[in-house]
Amino acid sequence: MANETPNQILDRANAAAKLARDAADMLQNSAEQLGQAAAGVAHAASGGMIDPFVFQLAIFALAVFVGYYVVWSVTPALHTPLMSVTNAISSVIVVGALLSVGVDASRPGDDGPLWAHVFGFIALVLASVNIFGGFLVTERMLSMYKKKG
Repeated sequence: MANETPNQILDRANAAAKLARDAADMLQNSAEQLGQAAAGVAHAASGGMIDPFVFQLAIFALAVFVGYYVVWSVTPALHTPLMSVTNAISSVIVVGALLSVGVDASRPGDDGPLWAHVFGFIALVLASVNIFGGFLVTERMLSMYKKKG
């Protein structure tokens, strides 16, 4: 492995990326099937009436399990691309936080409750710190691959 050419290293990284992508796709398909099965069971058990909180809680629990298995199955070589995806997700959180901090569009003339603004601001700050830290980590990891000299 120490005498590998850059093309061989790139081929191995591409193969690992494809393997991770395939594994993530399989996990996503499994989660979708499991979610549909859970929704069917809940629908049948409740006689067609299901509490939205219970359904959202089930989706959250499935997301936790899928996220755990996806993140911990990533090889170290794919850490930098994963960090970039995390930055993209945090940018979506920033958009949601900005909407929460801003005016509530559902009620014209009403700015919404104060706690929504406070939690929106906290989410905005934390997501911004996450994005900034993610770029720092990504830059540091990419600098490890640069030739020194």
